[in-house]
Amino acid sequence: MSGNTFGKLFRVTTYGESHGKALGCIIDGCPPQLEISTDDIQSELNRRKPGQSDVTTQRKEDDVVEILSGVFEGKTLGTPISLIIFNQDQRSKDYSNIKDVFRPNHADITYQAKYGHRDYRGGGRSSARETAMRVAAGAIAKKYLNSKGIHVDGYVSQIGSISADNINVSNAKSNKYFFADEFKLEDLDIMFAELIEEGNSVGAKLGVRVTNCPIGLGEPVFDKFDADLAKAIMSINAVKSVSIGNTHNMLDLKGSEVRDEMTNAGFKSNNAGGILGGITNGDLIELEFIIKPTSSIKSKGQTINADGEEVEVEVTGRHDPCVGIRAVPIAEAMVNLVVMDHLLRNEAQCGMIDQASPFKK
Repeated sequence: MSGNTFGKLFRVTTYGESHGKALGCIIDGCPPQLEISTDDIQSELNRRKPGQSDVTTQRKEDDVVEILSGVFEGKTLGTPISLIIFNQDQRSKDYSNIKDVFRPNHADITYQAKYGHRDYRGGGRSSARETAMRVAAGAIAKKYLNSKGIHVDGYVSQIGSISADNINVSNAKSNKYFFADEFKLEDLDIMFAELIEEGNSVGAKLGVRVTNCPIGLGEPVFDKFDADLAKAIMSINAVKSVSIGNTHNMLDLKGSEVRDEMTNAGFKSNNAGGILGGITNGDLIELEFIIKPTSSIKSKGQTINADGEEVEVEVTGRHDPCVGIRAVPIAEAMVNLVVMDHLLRNEAQCGMIDQASPFKK
């Protein structure tokens, strides 16, 4: 009941704190004989790790992953896979001045209220540092899904007030903002220079697409595919909303306009985002989510301390002016975990039957 495990058949349990000795995870339910190496996992971790550019936190962590179990001679055994990353660049003294102060809009006060004891160093377990292990686990799911032709791609479509005019997912792979519109990069450079100088932050809108997802994944009623996607994304730090399919102008449309009509060649539109009744329909799966601006900023703010006294707080240390940037590989990992889990669950229930689309090819 501790809330540290995700998935039903492909189960991932993470552990560790931001400034603790190490982060780790246990993956249970991975099929045997999947070729996997530390390089497969490290390549994904390198996309997420801090200190890579001037627009993310300058905490220097190599995030070198070690495989402790579950892999032999380059292949998974079908037994639990254990992964670990040792922290290297902890600066706990950066937080010593606020150990008895609750940072506004952080989990400090809720962790203290729930447990009566908390690790104040960088947020401890509530820190986004924990997501490194989700990315590590997601890399294994990604390797399996890619072998089946299923691909998950994330991108940033808006940072602060700067929004992409056109979404080109390939653009997100080639710039430090993971931004989907290459023509907005100069505007972002200017905005981030101002944010860093000011010591402030902004939020972001991100998207994830799943291509070639099989038809039939998802369970009625409480384990709908879109419900699990929403839970997976909402579990990421600082996420405040998730939408699936076309929700941009949904309230401006009538039922006759928003329904995805069909011909014998397929759907005429994809307002549903590839999911009907909680079950994948074989079309492109599209989701978006919004990440709030981080509250770990240099500007002083009002709060209370452990004695209930009103005080001012000023957060020092190394923080992202936009935490949404490094959330792209995290979101991809979480979606990979959902697809992987449901793929295995579908095979367990329905076997290897051909869940073919009724559309003519």
